Amino acid sequence: MTNFAELGLSKPLLHALAAKDYGQPTPIQAQAIPIVLSGRDLLGIAQTGTGKTAAFMLPSLDRLVAASRNRPAPGRARMLVLAPTRELAAQIADSARTYAKGQHVSVGVIFGGVPVPRSIREVSRGLDVLVATPGRLLDLVDQRVLDLSALEILVLDEADQMLDLGFIHALKRIVQLIPKQRQTLFFSATMPKSIRQLADAYLTNPAEVAVTPVASTAERVSQTVTFVNQAEKQALLTLFFQGTEIDRSLVFSRTKHGADKIVRFLAASGIDANAIHGNKSQAQRERALGLFRSGEVPILVATDIAARGIDIPGVSHVVNFDLPDVPEQYVHRIGRTARAGAEGEAIAFCSPDERINLRDIEKLVRMKLADRPLPQGFMAAVEAIKRLKPAPRRDDVRERQPHSGRRFTPTASIKADRREDSRRRENRNDRQQQQRAEGGQRRDERNERHGQQQQRPQRHPQRADGRPAHRADGGQRRDGRNERQGEQQGARNNGQQQRHSHRADGHPGHRPGGRPNRPFHGRGRGPNNSRAQG
Repeated sequence: MTNFAELGLSKPLLHALAAKDYGQPTPIQAQAIPIVLSGRDLLGIAQTGTGKTAAFMLPSLDRLVAASRNRPAPGRARMLVLAPTRELAAQIADSARTYAKGQHVSVGVIFGGVPVPRSIREVSRGLDVLVATPGRLLDLVDQRVLDLSALEILVLDEADQMLDLGFIHALKRIVQLIPKQRQTLFFSATMPKSIRQLADAYLTNPAEVAVTPVASTAERVSQTVTFVNQAEKQALLTLFFQGTEIDRSLVFSRTKHGADKIVRFLAASGIDANAIHGNKSQAQRERALGLFRSGEVPILVATDIAARGIDIPGVSHVVNFDLPDVPEQYVHRIGRTARAGAEGEAIAFCSPDERINLRDIEKLVRMKLADRPLPQGFMAAVEAIKRLKPAPRRDDVRERQPHSGRRFTPTASIKADRREDSRRRENRNDRQQQQRAEGGQRRDERNERHGQQQQRPQRHPQRADGRPAHRADGGQRRDGRNERQGEQQGARNNGQQQRHSHRADGHPGHRPGGRPNRPFHGRGRGPNNSRAQG
């Protein structure tokens, strides 16, 4: 296969590929697209940067369009793509929108880090293609705003990392929510035993495509290792960036705190860099990726969360500041460079404690990494870095300094930020004062209108009496009525007035004697009655 037209794709997809200057398919695309178009399940194994997204998205879009052109029902999706990270999910959705341009195919993406109502609005309209992370997907299913009963295609991208991140239980639950009659596609860069077991459980008679050996690295990546103590790695990284011309460089750290520390020490040496990891908000992560993609900040320090989610061309160097504990992660890390046929360089810093990790990596990739010697003047640079004070973080400058007890000299950028905050505060105060003045003027006008309404004539002049409080006599009629009612009540209490004046006798209990005036003709009670004695 020499071009996409021979693979059986539709004309709209061919036009979209031509607009993106995609001329020839990659090996994984050439083998996977015909299989997916036939409707068969697929298990694809290929290293990162080989075009797996287009391999499953292009034929799936053709199948969705051919099956039905009707809009999906609200709250439902026809195709689901599961990704382990937010960045990877967003990039898959962008690629799907590019490929589906002009075909009236709706594409949506949901992941954590964004407000839940926004995700609800995304899925409530009904989607042809839904790209999601497992956690946010199950959240919407539990809230009953997303229904997966009409799903036609299920895709698991980077399935091996999903298992590494602990998504196995989420995957098992998602599979129970979707129909059994579906097309399932698995794509992974490595093939551990757990992935093989998962594929056997969820795939039906799948076709297997492996364009490269399992866990192999890109041929165009130059891989070297430098042996250095852990405490001296920061100095080695600083010297590397000061003496190497780079386009864009990714630095991988094992921990989130370590990534922030690397950025602060580089900033103290005059090297601009940003960090991206799980503790960063979604807005901060998108901003760091945007600056890295544009080349404004050419160095990005990341944890393994970014090893699968960054598809940015032009990454010339990948630095493994800390060797990964899982050997497969090394393959995913260096796969960020030498993408789309380009060349790249991968450098690893190995401390004495990490020699076991290095041995496992070399065993996995079936090659021995070349030794890269320490640069000249390394020990002097180490001493200089030890005396260097790391740059303070922007988010804790104003919170920590008042309680530190130390004299703090703000930098020019901090002073500019303070002046900007002061100007905004003054503008806000001016607006509030203006609003108060306008509110007081409106209140005076309202009171004046209310006073004019009180001076108007009576609303219903035909009602002479009206409500006592509205009469001119000030309610004197009501006072007279209350006085008469009080006199009547006092007379009843003193026994001077009969309650029922028309009853002369009334009840015996109401008369002074308490006995009836007429003689009793009934039968007496007790032994002393007259009839009993006669």
